This record gives sequence, structure tokens and C-alpha cells, in this order.
Amino acid sequence: MHTSFTNIDWAVLGGYVLLLALAGWLTTRRGMKSEDYFLASHHAPTWLVAISVLSTVQSAATFLGVPDNSFRGDYTYLGGVLAALIAAWIVAHVLIPRFYALRVTTVYELLETRFDATARRAAAAMYLVGRIFASGARLYLAAIAVSMILFLDVTPQHIAVAAFGLLVFGLVFTFMGGLQSVIWSDLVQVVLYVGSALLVAWHLWSGLDMTLPQAVAALGPKLSLVNPTLDPSAPWGLLAVLTGVMLLNLASSGLDQDITQRLLACEDAGKGARSLYASVWLSLPVILLFLVIGSLLYLHYEGTAAGSFRGEKVTVFMHYILTEIPPGLRGLVTVGVIAAAAINSGLISMSAVLVNDLYRPFAGERSEAHFVRMGRIASVLLGLALFGMAILSYFWQRYADSALLDFVLGVMAFAYSGLIGVYGVALFSRRGNSASVIAAFAAGFLTVLAFQPYVIDSLALPAMMKQFAFPWQLVLGSAVAALVCLAGKPARA
Repeated sequence: MHTSFTNIDWAVLGGYVLLLALAGWLTTRRGMKSEDYFLASHHAPTWLVAISVLSTVQSAATFLGVPDNSFRGDYTYLGGVLAALIAAWIVAHVLIPRFYALRVTTVYELLETRFDATARRAAAAMYLVGRIFASGARLYLAAIAVSMILFLDVTPQHIAVAAFGLLVFGLVFTFMGGLQSVIWSDLVQVVLYVGSALLVAWHLWSGLDMTLPQAVAALGPKLSLVNPTLDPSAPWGLLAVLTGVMLLNLASSGLDQDITQRLLACEDAGKGARSLYASVWLSLPVILLFLVIGSLLYLHYEGTAAGSFRGEKVTVFMHYILTEIPPGLRGLVTVGVIAAAAINSGLISMSAVLVNDLYRPFAGERSEAHFVRMGRIASVLLGLALFGMAILSYFWQRYADSALLDFVLGVMAFAYSGLIGVYGVALFSRRGNSASVIAAFAAGFLTVLAFQPYVIDSLALPAMMKQFAFPWQLVLGSAVAALVCLAGKPARA
């Protein structure tokens, strides 16, 4: 068993830090305006934005959780790409043109033109709550991996150390160069975590004594792409994919500042739309790669799940990393996990919302340098919030006892349900006002909250509510939010 981090592994990790530091230094500019800091001056190349979006969509949950999907189940997770394509078409034709026409910095400025400034601020606040939840959960997952690799356990103390280290690492690049620096560091990180995954896949395959046809035959039904089930507990059933997972992707790429900010960094709406489509197509081979790793692990372990390490529950991929990956490759995989965490992505988007939607309207006449400085301060404060959420996620995920991937995606539903409901009404109806918008955000959040195991147990709600997977929670939360928003009479003719 290879359980210790060797000098070779530390050298690989040190090289990664130096490489990113160089990328951050080369992309840092003096005398930046707020548009430079938050939107990269609208000069980001289409191909680079596509890769940055890909990096933002993927996470440590992809790196560690997706192989578990194919190891324990099949390839139905790949249906998420179909959902993403449908969502991308809607975002490209409905949302992106409006954002560029209004010349917005954040997507929530659209609600001010439709309702008023109060609605915009409510959406911004809802986004911040949801993004702290989601990015904090992502930070927690990456911290699990780092803690297991470096400390060989998952104690709260070591999770805190790992999360803090990852956070400081992400803060540096956000603080220095804003979105420009983040986008270029995303390129480096995609190359590294995809490269490390390819090496792991090669290492696994080279250890198997079988041909490709023999491997396909051994896997058999585990290569299935479609699950027609209507079971609400199955998150990757076809109907769940076409509804809840599609809505998840719609909110992620069109209503979540984290990704939309990158699309707004392009020169025009057309290039922003092309970047989004390209990122979806690029995600197909990346997701397939991690599913293949899960299949290779299934063949490697002959179908016997290795779900624990020193008494701690871990994914099968994490078990393999901790027990069998040779020195050097272990360090590269650690780099891959850190790269997949993409903490800087969430920080730059949240700081943009906090400064432009919640601070700037009350700041009065200030210099551009002032707003850049406030963006940096906001990144630090929001980073501390993510750290707190990562610690909370340690206890939350253990209570819910959910798979890592489902846990992260489910957390995102808290904010997305309200945003989907409100934007649906804003774009396709004349109903609603700022009061109903605020009520809709609260209703969407509370609807998703009602399906959490700890709430069901605490309030003695029907136990069958625990069977609803996150896509259905999002569908129901969005529907409730839309109905509440529609209840408001229009404030403007």
C-alpha cells in the first residue's frame, strides 16, 4: 500500500503552485478599472472562455464522484450533457442577448429593468446565499481529498486545515488579477486535472489483463446510457434529466453569475453563446473520461466496492488513490483535485455581485480604483464565508448520508429554485413586483429546505419526502417560486 506522500509528490505539488503563480503574475495588470477586474474588459477569447466555463462547471465532485457513478451504477450520468445542451440553447437565445443589450456586469441587473432595484438586490442576495452554499460544499469535497491524501483521515481539524489552505490558494489569483487572472488559471487547471485523469486511466488499463472487447463484455449493462425509470429517488432517470437536471444547467449557465460572468467577458453576445456551446461539447469527453475511470476501477476490483479507508467512508476512486497509486502520480492526482476545486471561480463572481449589485448603488461617486479595491476586500470576506460553509458541510453531508456528487448538486438547488421561478415570470409574463419577487425567493428556498432529511426528521414530515432526489426538489421549488411571483400584481404598466 502506498499511503504516504513522498518527496516526488511534494515536488509535483510545488511545481503546480509555481506554474499557477506564474500564470497569475503574467495576467495581472496595473491601474485596472472595475470592468477590467470583473469582466476582463470584454476581450477574453471565445475558446478561452469556453475552457474557463468548463473548469467552472467541473469540480472536485466530478473528479471524485463521477467515477463512483459508473463503478456502482452505469453511464446515465452522461445524460446531463443532453440536459446541458437544451439549457445552453435557451440561455444563448433568450438570456445572453438581453444581458449584452443591457450592458450588464451582473445578470441580476435585468431584474431592475423588469421590476425595480429592490428586486435586483433580492436576486443578488439570493445568489450569494446559494453560491456560498454550493462553493462551500465544493471546497469541502476538495478538502476531503486533500485531508485524506496528506493526513490519511477526515477529522474536522484536518478538514479545516485543508479547506483553509485551498481557500488561500484560490484567493491569491482572484485578488491579484480579477477575472482575467482567473480565466487563464482555469486553462492551466483544466489541462492539469484532465491530464492527471488520463494518466490514472492509462495506469488502470495497463494493469488489466484483458482486451477492449473483453472489458466491454465484462461491463455489459453497466454501460447503459438511459434509465427510463420514473422513480423520484433516481437522480439520473431520463425524465429527471430532461426536467430537473436541465433546469439545474439552465440556472447554472444563465442565472448564476459564476458562469455567466465568463460569458459576459466575450466581445459580443454571439461569441458568448458560442463559448457556452463549446463548453458543453468539451464537457462530454471529460465526463466520459471519469466514467471510464469508474469502469476500469470496477474491473480492477472485480466489482467489489472498497468504500472505506481507516474507518472513513470514501469513494472508490479515493480508495484507489490512497492505497494503490504510485508516488509521483499520487502528487499529480492531488494537483488534479485542487485544480478541480476552482475556488477562485466562485470568489470572483460573488465579489462582482456584492460590489456591483449591493454596494455600488449606495457608494455614490467613487473612483474605479475604489471599486476594484472593494472587489478584493469582498473576495476575502466571502472566502471566510466559504470556509465556514465547508466546515458546516462536513456535518451536513454526514447527516444526510448522500453521495458526494448528489450532495453538491443538491445544495445548488437552494438558490436556483427561486432564481428559475422569478426569471421565468420576469421573461414570459407581465405579472409580479418586488414584493412577490422577494416572497418567491423565500418560497423556493424553503421548498427545497423542506425535502432535507434533517428538516423532515425534525418536523415529523412524511418519510416519503426523503425519496425525492435533487432534480425533483429543484422542479418543485421552481414551480412554487414561479406561482408565488405570479401572485404579485404588476407595479408597472
